[in-house]
Amino acid sequence: MTSPQPAHRKFAFDTVFDNTGAVAYSPPKPKLFTEEEVAELRAAAFAEGERSAVARAEEAAAIALRATADAARAALASLTQVAHDHRAGSAALALACGRKIADAALEMFPEAALRAAIDGLARELEQQPRLVLRVPEELLERMSAALEDAAANAGFSGQIIAKSDPNLPRAAFMLDWADGRAAFDPPATAARTAEALNAALAAEGLHAEPLTAAHSEG
Repeated sequence: MTSPQPAHRKFAFDTVFDNTGAVAYSPPKPKLFTEEEVAELRAAAFAEGERSAVARAEEAAAIALRATADAARAALASLTQVAHDHRAGSAALALACGRKIADAALEMFPEAALRAAIDGLARELEQQPRLVLRVPEELLERMSAALEDAAANAGFSGQIIAKSDPNLPRAAFMLDWADGRAAFDPPATAARTAEALNAALAAEGLHAEPLTAAHSEG
């Protein structure tokens, strides 16, 4: 009776022997996991992936918020510049309209500014012995009569001398007395007004109150 032949196993070269024939290395046996351990590992991997997805979403949201904030700041700067330009344009338009109205008024009533000056200087001129008036030649008679009337109403009893000056623009005048002088030059006054307005707008710059606030107060 022959003995059974041992089963043959293919040598996988996974065991290393030293020079004496002893086993120097043998690969570790694979670890076997239970169903519970597999479930725990799966849950841990899922949680880690979920945390990574949340982190990526939060990072994307933060980037989007930063981009939105940058865009809002840029838009705000543009709106501030637009508001400033609108304010400056409105002021320039108002000044131009005022200039037109003033020119029309002075064309019709060139003596109005002279009468106002006499009213304002009444107490200073009360004791003066003489007033010298210089006006454009074409208005000499009209302005002289206006000065005499205004001076009489103000209680001035001194001498009034009216002279023409071809260099003065229409409705302008120069009034001299012993202790001082008063003058009115419409173009120069308009230029000073425009200069003061431009200086105020330049000083205000982009730091003025928002236009919406001004509208709500009105």
